[in-house]
Amino acid sequence: MAIVIIRQDGKIPLWQRALKKVAPQVPVYSYLEPHPKEEITMALVWKHPKGQLMDYPNLKCIACSGAGVDFIFQDENRPKELPITRVVDTMLAQDMSEHVVAVIFSYLKHLGHYRIAQTRKIWRPMQYHRIKDFKVGILGLGVLGSVLAKDLVRFGFRVQGWSNSKKSLGHVKSFAGQEQLYQFLQTTEILVCLLPLTDNTTGILNAALFKQLPRGAYLINVARGGHVIDADLIEYLDNDHLSGACLDVFHEEPLPADHPFWEHDRIHMTPHYASVSDTESVVPQILENFRRLQMGEPLLNVVSKERGY
Repeated sequence: MAIVIIRQDGKIPLWQRALKKVAPQVPVYSYLEPHPKEEITMALVWKHPKGQLMDYPNLKCIACSGAGVDFIFQDENRPKELPITRVVDTMLAQDMSEHVVAVIFSYLKHLGHYRIAQTRKIWRPMQYHRIKDFKVGILGLGVLGSVLAKDLVRFGFRVQGWSNSKKSLGHVKSFAGQEQLYQFLQTTEILVCLLPLTDNTTGILNAALFKQLPRGAYLINVARGGHVIDADLIEYLDNDHLSGACLDVFHEEPLPADHPFWEHDRIHMTPHYASVSDTESVVPQILENFRRLQMGEPLLNVVSKERGY
């Protein structure tokens, strides 16, 4: 039994070293090097080439090295009968929360505007905002959303969240289901998207949703680029219904040089780096699942194929 790492971002050696450091006895291969494909029982993947997983006749588990698994479901040529696992990591959630909190405070104090003004040598003070001035709404109250909600409450923000089912988080108002989405949006002045990308959530950040937000609302998307209809976002920024947006994720990454987001004054971008899986934090749960796979025990953090997360 062995592990193969399949990813296209140049980080295979990093993950190989991390796995071998903790479990030197476990065979770990890069899919790019010659390796015994019949021995592979676990594929550790991140945005793998579609169809690549069919090369392993004895594969028993597809292990995602991050929290999001949408790219696996987008691979129609994968072994669909195999279990899929994902990473559930407190460090990952805390990193995401810190990023979003930083973005919100930057928005409150107009730091992005001042940075642009500096490049243009414009001295123009603006009235700043305070924590009490905005209600933050979080789309998605899973592991990441729950940590963010609790952190925002500690700072003194008024926080509400929307998810498929009601959540019980101290001082966080919970909305659930399609019937409560409009009510949630109506009172959300800073909207943070932390939804998984599924058939039901693809394109959810669109004109119909933006229209339901209060005029002047601000959007933060740190989930997946597939949640946003790009043209709709630009339209609602240009007509002043949205005051701005901070985006960490995009339909195509890296973002093409000719994409209009690059030149838009009301869009602040980061290169899909709000929260990145830390190998030292994640490797133990990957290896625990590999052990369970060997012993025939139930796996940790198995993805629901019906829900897509």
